[in-house]
Amino acid sequence: MKKLRVGVVGVGHIGGNHARIYAELPQAEFIAIFDIDPVRAAEIAAKYKAKAARSLEEFAGMVDAASVATPTSAHFSVARDLLMRGKHLLIEKPITENTADARELAQLAAEKRLVLQVGHVERFNPVLSALEQRLTHPRFIEAHRLSPYPNRSTEIGVVLDLMIHDLEIILHLVDSTVENIDAVGVPVLSRGEDIANARLRFTDGCIANITSSRISPERMRKIRVFQEDAYLSLDYQGQSGEIYRRVNGQITREPVAIEKEEPLRQQLASFADCALTGGEPRVSGSHAAAALELAVEITKRIAKA
Repeated sequence: MKKLRVGVVGVGHIGGNHARIYAELPQAEFIAIFDIDPVRAAEIAAKYKAKAARSLEEFAGMVDAASVATPTSAHFSVARDLLMRGKHLLIEKPITENTADARELAQLAAEKRLVLQVGHVERFNPVLSALEQRLTHPRFIEAHRLSPYPNRSTEIGVVLDLMIHDLEIILHLVDSTVENIDAVGVPVLSRGEDIANARLRFTDGCIANITSSRISPERMRKIRVFQEDAYLSLDYQGQSGEIYRRVNGQITREPVAIEKEEPLRQQLASFADCALTGGEPRVSGSHAAAALELAVEITKRIAKA
């Protein structure tokens, strides 16, 4: 079986996990790392038997595909360079700092017939698969995503850091256009908002209420979906869920059967498969650009509030 020569640009906390998984994937050969911190690059390269490239150009010459896990401010320049060199890419979310750059990368990848996938990892959570199988016509969606202060990714606010996961999922679940946005957010430890709430109304009447915080004492990643025939309560973090139905005038509750998996492993395996076969990624550059556009609009509403 042909293996994909793959590498990682940026091996901080997230990129280090990409390196770990690539080194274990049967369809991938983990070849190279590039990071502006040569000590960190050498450490991760030695740990996973890869080479630490001295430049992005040298890195590109060693791989067929790569994860871009740098700070968001560097996503566009690094990704554009690698796409121009003919490399398939998985870019961590958010895809870029602005929608113009995101759409330029998506167009460039399409022109060069390259895979461009974006790291909205919850799309590979088995909880979402369980939801998709039971989804009919969502009328109200409530999502909570809370975490302690991360001391990383603080160059962006919580909407682009955390809420964007739920925005991308909700756009995927609701086949309709956002017609109204109400949003509020508060900075606490960062320059940007650290806690935020957005209420979205879609043209089909569905309402989505999303709360995100990175100053919470607890971790929570949950979504609840109400539709005419059922109410689903799902926990991304615990990979568990329940479904409530009305049967003979009474509410019944039953657990949702979910086979637990590591979402990041599923995401990187899917990316490798797409790069090898030319398949369509589950979260393309265009999908990510749409989520980014909505997230940016929410941050603008917060700034004006």
